[in-house]
Amino acid sequence: MVEIAISVAAKVAEYLVAPIVRPFSYIWNYKTNFQNLETSVEKLKGKQDDVQQLVDDARRNGEEIQQHVNDWLDTAKKKVDDALSEIIQEKKEQANMKCFKGFCPNPKKLYQHSRKAVGKAKSIVELQQEGNFQKNILNALRNPNVNMVSIYGVGGIGKTTLARAVAKHAEENELFDVVAFAEVSAEPDIRRIQGEIADMLGMKLQEEGIPGRASKLHQYLKQEEQKKKILLVLDNIWATLELDKVGIPFGDDCKGCKVLLTARDLDALTLTGSQLNFSMDVLNDQETWNLFSTTTGDCIQQSDLQVLAKEVAKACGGLPIAIVTIAKALRNKNEFEWRNALQELKKPSSRTLEGVAGEAYSCIEFSYNQLKDEELRSIFLLCSTMVYTYGASIGDLMKYGMGLRIFKGIDRIKEARDRVDTLVRKLKDASLLLDTPNNGSFSMHDVVRDVGRLIASRNQHAVIVMDDNVRRDWDDADTLKTSTRIFLHNISELPKELECQHLEFLYMQTKGYGALEIPDNFFTKMSKLRVLHLVGFDLLSLPTSLCLLVNLQTLFMDECEVHDIALIGELKKLEILSIYDNSNIMRLPEEVCKLTRLRLLDLSTCESLEEIPPNIIASLTQLEELYLVSDCIQWEVQGGSNASLDELKCLPHLTVLEIQIPNTNVLSKGLFCKNLETYTINIGQRSENYEFSELWPQTSRELELNLGDNCSCLEDVLHKTPSVKNVLSALDGGEGFPKLKQLWVHSSSCFQTVADCSESESYNPFPSLETLFLEELNNLEKIYNGQFGAEFLCQFRNIKVEKCDKLKNIFSFSTIRALPLEEIEVRDCENITEIFAIGKEEDIIHLMELRSMTLEGLSKLTSFCSINNNGVILEDTPTATFNGKVC
Repeated sequence: MVEIAISVAAKVAEYLVAPIVRPFSYIWNYKTNFQNLETSVEKLKGKQDDVQQLVDDARRNGEEIQQHVNDWLDTAKKKVDDALSEIIQEKKEQANMKCFKGFCPNPKKLYQHSRKAVGKAKSIVELQQEGNFQKNILNALRNPNVNMVSIYGVGGIGKTTLARAVAKHAEENELFDVVAFAEVSAEPDIRRIQGEIADMLGMKLQEEGIPGRASKLHQYLKQEEQKKKILLVLDNIWATLELDKVGIPFGDDCKGCKVLLTARDLDALTLTGSQLNFSMDVLNDQETWNLFSTTTGDCIQQSDLQVLAKEVAKACGGLPIAIVTIAKALRNKNEFEWRNALQELKKPSSRTLEGVAGEAYSCIEFSYNQLKDEELRSIFLLCSTMVYTYGASIGDLMKYGMGLRIFKGIDRIKEARDRVDTLVRKLKDASLLLDTPNNGSFSMHDVVRDVGRLIASRNQHAVIVMDDNVRRDWDDADTLKTSTRIFLHNISELPKELECQHLEFLYMQTKGYGALEIPDNFFTKMSKLRVLHLVGFDLLSLPTSLCLLVNLQTLFMDECEVHDIALIGELKKLEILSIYDNSNIMRLPEEVCKLTRLRLLDLSTCESLEEIPPNIIASLTQLEELYLVSDCIQWEVQGGSNASLDELKCLPHLTVLEIQIPNTNVLSKGLFCKNLETYTINIGQRSENYEFSELWPQTSRELELNLGDNCSCLEDVLHKTPSVKNVLSALDGGEGFPKLKQLWVHSSSCFQTVADCSESESYNPFPSLETLFLEELNNLEKIYNGQFGAEFLCQFRNIKVEKCDKLKNIFSFSTIRALPLEEIEVRDCENITEIFAIGKEEDIIHLMELRSMTLEGLSKLTSFCSINNNGVILEDTPTATFNGKVC
């Protein structure tokens, strides 16, 4: 009856005057509207559950959830709850919605409820579409007819965050096999972009010239796209990017390789060749408040502050980067500080940046002004001038800071490392710096970086010059004269000299790498220079004016063609010297002895370094960190024509050591001095499988032994043992390695055991050991021998054993009963019959932390562990692989 009445009313209404059609449509479409609402709720609830599942999985993996995802989930929950409440209420009131004794629906009630249903359904559909934004981009990337997709919007809107989320989702869900990410920036460094893409693809570009590198990269991508699906993410494009000059195939030339671009300007994307463009809008008021209130926390819940906080949030212009930085800067601040912040943000900004909203600039500058001390502000500005791409080195930041004397009350490099780690963490907490996958680096939002550079140019007279702007800036003599910091990227020419009497920091990187020389008088008028970083120069002979830099404290020479560095000996105040990726230096000159203030010497990638004259290392008595890992260094015994390892004993302050000792005959007793806190020591030839700790140099403690059959040297030099059967006794002299975290022993037939502690149960040789690698030890019979106390291997996490054919098991119960093992990997050990040997029926192994176990190529393996009632291992009795003795 109700349906008929509505149907008749609908037919009659078709002929009524137009202005009353829309109100009546809510009445005659009452049932349909509620059905649409219920359908929309079901769809949104399904999407909400899907997104929540992804969030839960990400949290279990320790990943950070983006704020806009949490906001969407919160809004979705509210919409679903509100709509369900409306549906339930509608059903309850159906009995009360009748007039004329139940023969006809109450039109007023129908109108009100139906209109609400339409509004709610519309908002739910819009929310679903918002949740589909990322999905739409992924669908575009799936489209076989589309090979270039882009995201655009104003600076600080979240383009990079979204691009990374899309890339991560695409890779995790196997939409692509390989994903590579590179930042383009306002002044593209094509060589760097090529290198970043190549690194993430796992290929090496040896060519120096950009065209040659482009050709090789293009060829590689064309070959790989036949076997793999590849996604290249090019972030932060400012102008047309010629992909062919980078080496990226596109258009008809591109089949399995796709490109995702981000930019502030749509025109740049269109001209680059993007086929589908997705626009990102600023957050609306509700979304802004959700993000702002979540970031500040409970401190704004008091009613008198909440009104003020909402005004501050609104002043952020809907830009996530501005909202987050301001919210963190004002967290737990007093009301008068909130009022002051609002006044500051309402002032029109006198500074402008291309593609950056004024609100973003004001918010970031306010956050900078809120930094508590000058040291923190100085580090922030230094970071903003460093970050030219994704991921800048915290180690380099420390070295710059030491040279510039930024850190107050710091006497040691170790203290400086701790200080800079603390400062970087504070800046990350304030959202002024960003995390990277590498613990030793940091990144920066491009808008924050641009604002930081503008502040640095104003406060520190910092000048940053890119590419074609170089010649113009040479002519601006007044600017150069007052500059304290100059950063020159991708330069192809230099003037004969620069007059920069106030200059303290100079960074110069060539465009062609090795194609540019430094004029002889270039440094003549830079007497206050404290930090010099050179990248990619042809320094066959160092410019003579270098010796005039009498205040220089930190010197980097990266990827420079330099042969003779004798002139460096004149830099008497030098404390940090780093020569990176140099294949030409074959001999360290005697003049280095003059650098008596040197604290850090890094020659870790000078692959051709062979000769170090005697007493050079011993003369550097202030050294705290030393990096020498060339396989070519001809170490000798004391009294020879080349350096001896005994010289390390003359360095009382040495706490960090990275060294390669290819010839075991030159080993010296006492090499493992007690002062060493961080070390990576390789004895013998380095394994091709060897991997450095990601945490180097802050916490790495690694020892690699590759001795072959040449173990006799260890008997007399390192420890008085009749034969070298025990790795530990051969090396430590009975004191153990209390700080060693990673031990790698491989390619030797000498050792029968890693540690023999049968004489003392209380002896704990490796209290800090976390990882043990054993590879190709042909005579190894036991890893550990003896009884051990409760603290034995208390930090042990990972063990990898490969090609140790005399081993029958990995651990006994006395060793393994409560280790915090996370990863076990055993491969190609032909006599392994069990992993753990358990002696008694009641013995149970607890492996509560185990996350991964790999057992491969173990032809004689019969069980994970085996026992009998008398505590005798039964080698020939079949048992279940897991027999209840492991939990």
